[in-house]
Amino acid sequence: MTGNSEEARPGLAPGVRSPVGTMFAALYGELAPHPWRDPDADQDAYFLFHERSLAMGWLDDTDTAVRKTAAGTDERELGAAGLWGMNDAGEDHPLAAAEASLVAWFQVGVEPVSGDRPLPVQPFLRCAGDAAARIGALRLRAVQVLLPVQGLDTSSRQECARMPSLLTAGWFGGGDPQSRTPVRVTLDSGQAPSIPSAAPQMRERMRRLDQDVFGCESHSLTDHDPLTMRPPFDDSFWNGPSLHRATFHGTLAEWSLDALGWLGGFLADLSARHGVTTPLLLTASRS
Repeated sequence: MTGNSEEARPGLAPGVRSPVGTMFAALYGELAPHPWRDPDADQDAYFLFHERSLAMGWLDDTDTAVRKTAAGTDERELGAAGLWGMNDAGEDHPLAAAEASLVAWFQVGVEPVSGDRPLPVQPFLRCAGDAAARIGALRLRAVQVLLPVQGLDTSSRQECARMPSLLTAGWFGGGDPQSRTPVRVTLDSGQAPSIPSAAPQMRERMRRLDQDVFGCESHSLTDHDPLTMRPPFDDSFWNGPSLHRATFHGTLAEWSLDALGWLGGFLADLSARHGVTTPLLLTASRS
């Protein structure tokens, strides 16, 4: 963790534009350090995620330069716009449950989402996975992602554009059928009862949508992963505590952060379409 804070809080790196919400990812499992890696190296999770975000064009590093002129002041925007502004990252977290096997976490401020794009959960988790892979060999058991669904305004979109995540579902087509993995996916709306209310309609719409990345077979209001009760951040960080949840059982095209990221964007689209307007905590694990 960077700085002297004892827990992760929403924040911004200097010069970053105001985000629409915070996205947080926690990776659980095993991370065996590479034998050649110096454990005291400066290239920690924060550095690696920042550099990978910058290299891929995903990091928002805009700033405004102001100079005095004869006519007054002149403002000029520097840098490049991106999907998120860097906030924080680490391997250990003081609020993580000891038995949860947290191996890395990443936190960013999400920039305003274009009307024809999903939340950038897929590149976010891909970047997190790339950073973790620089540290060691990752065996992923589960992932938690805080989804800033409040940043999606589906009411202003045309009907055909309310599920932009579907536009990228084809990436997973033609994959190895043996890679399909049974998963349990829990969405938690915290103090808001919106997710349990929307779950039946969400499952029905999933059944009718033209995609084969996630096949939902059932949903439950009780069969939740224990991880959902102990996210590695304080209740004030989102809409906590964890009170209202729905769990979807189904099959994912592959057990990868790439596919889990697509699923996060898809479920955020779907939740917003069914009236959810608060942050959601997604917890996904093999079933």
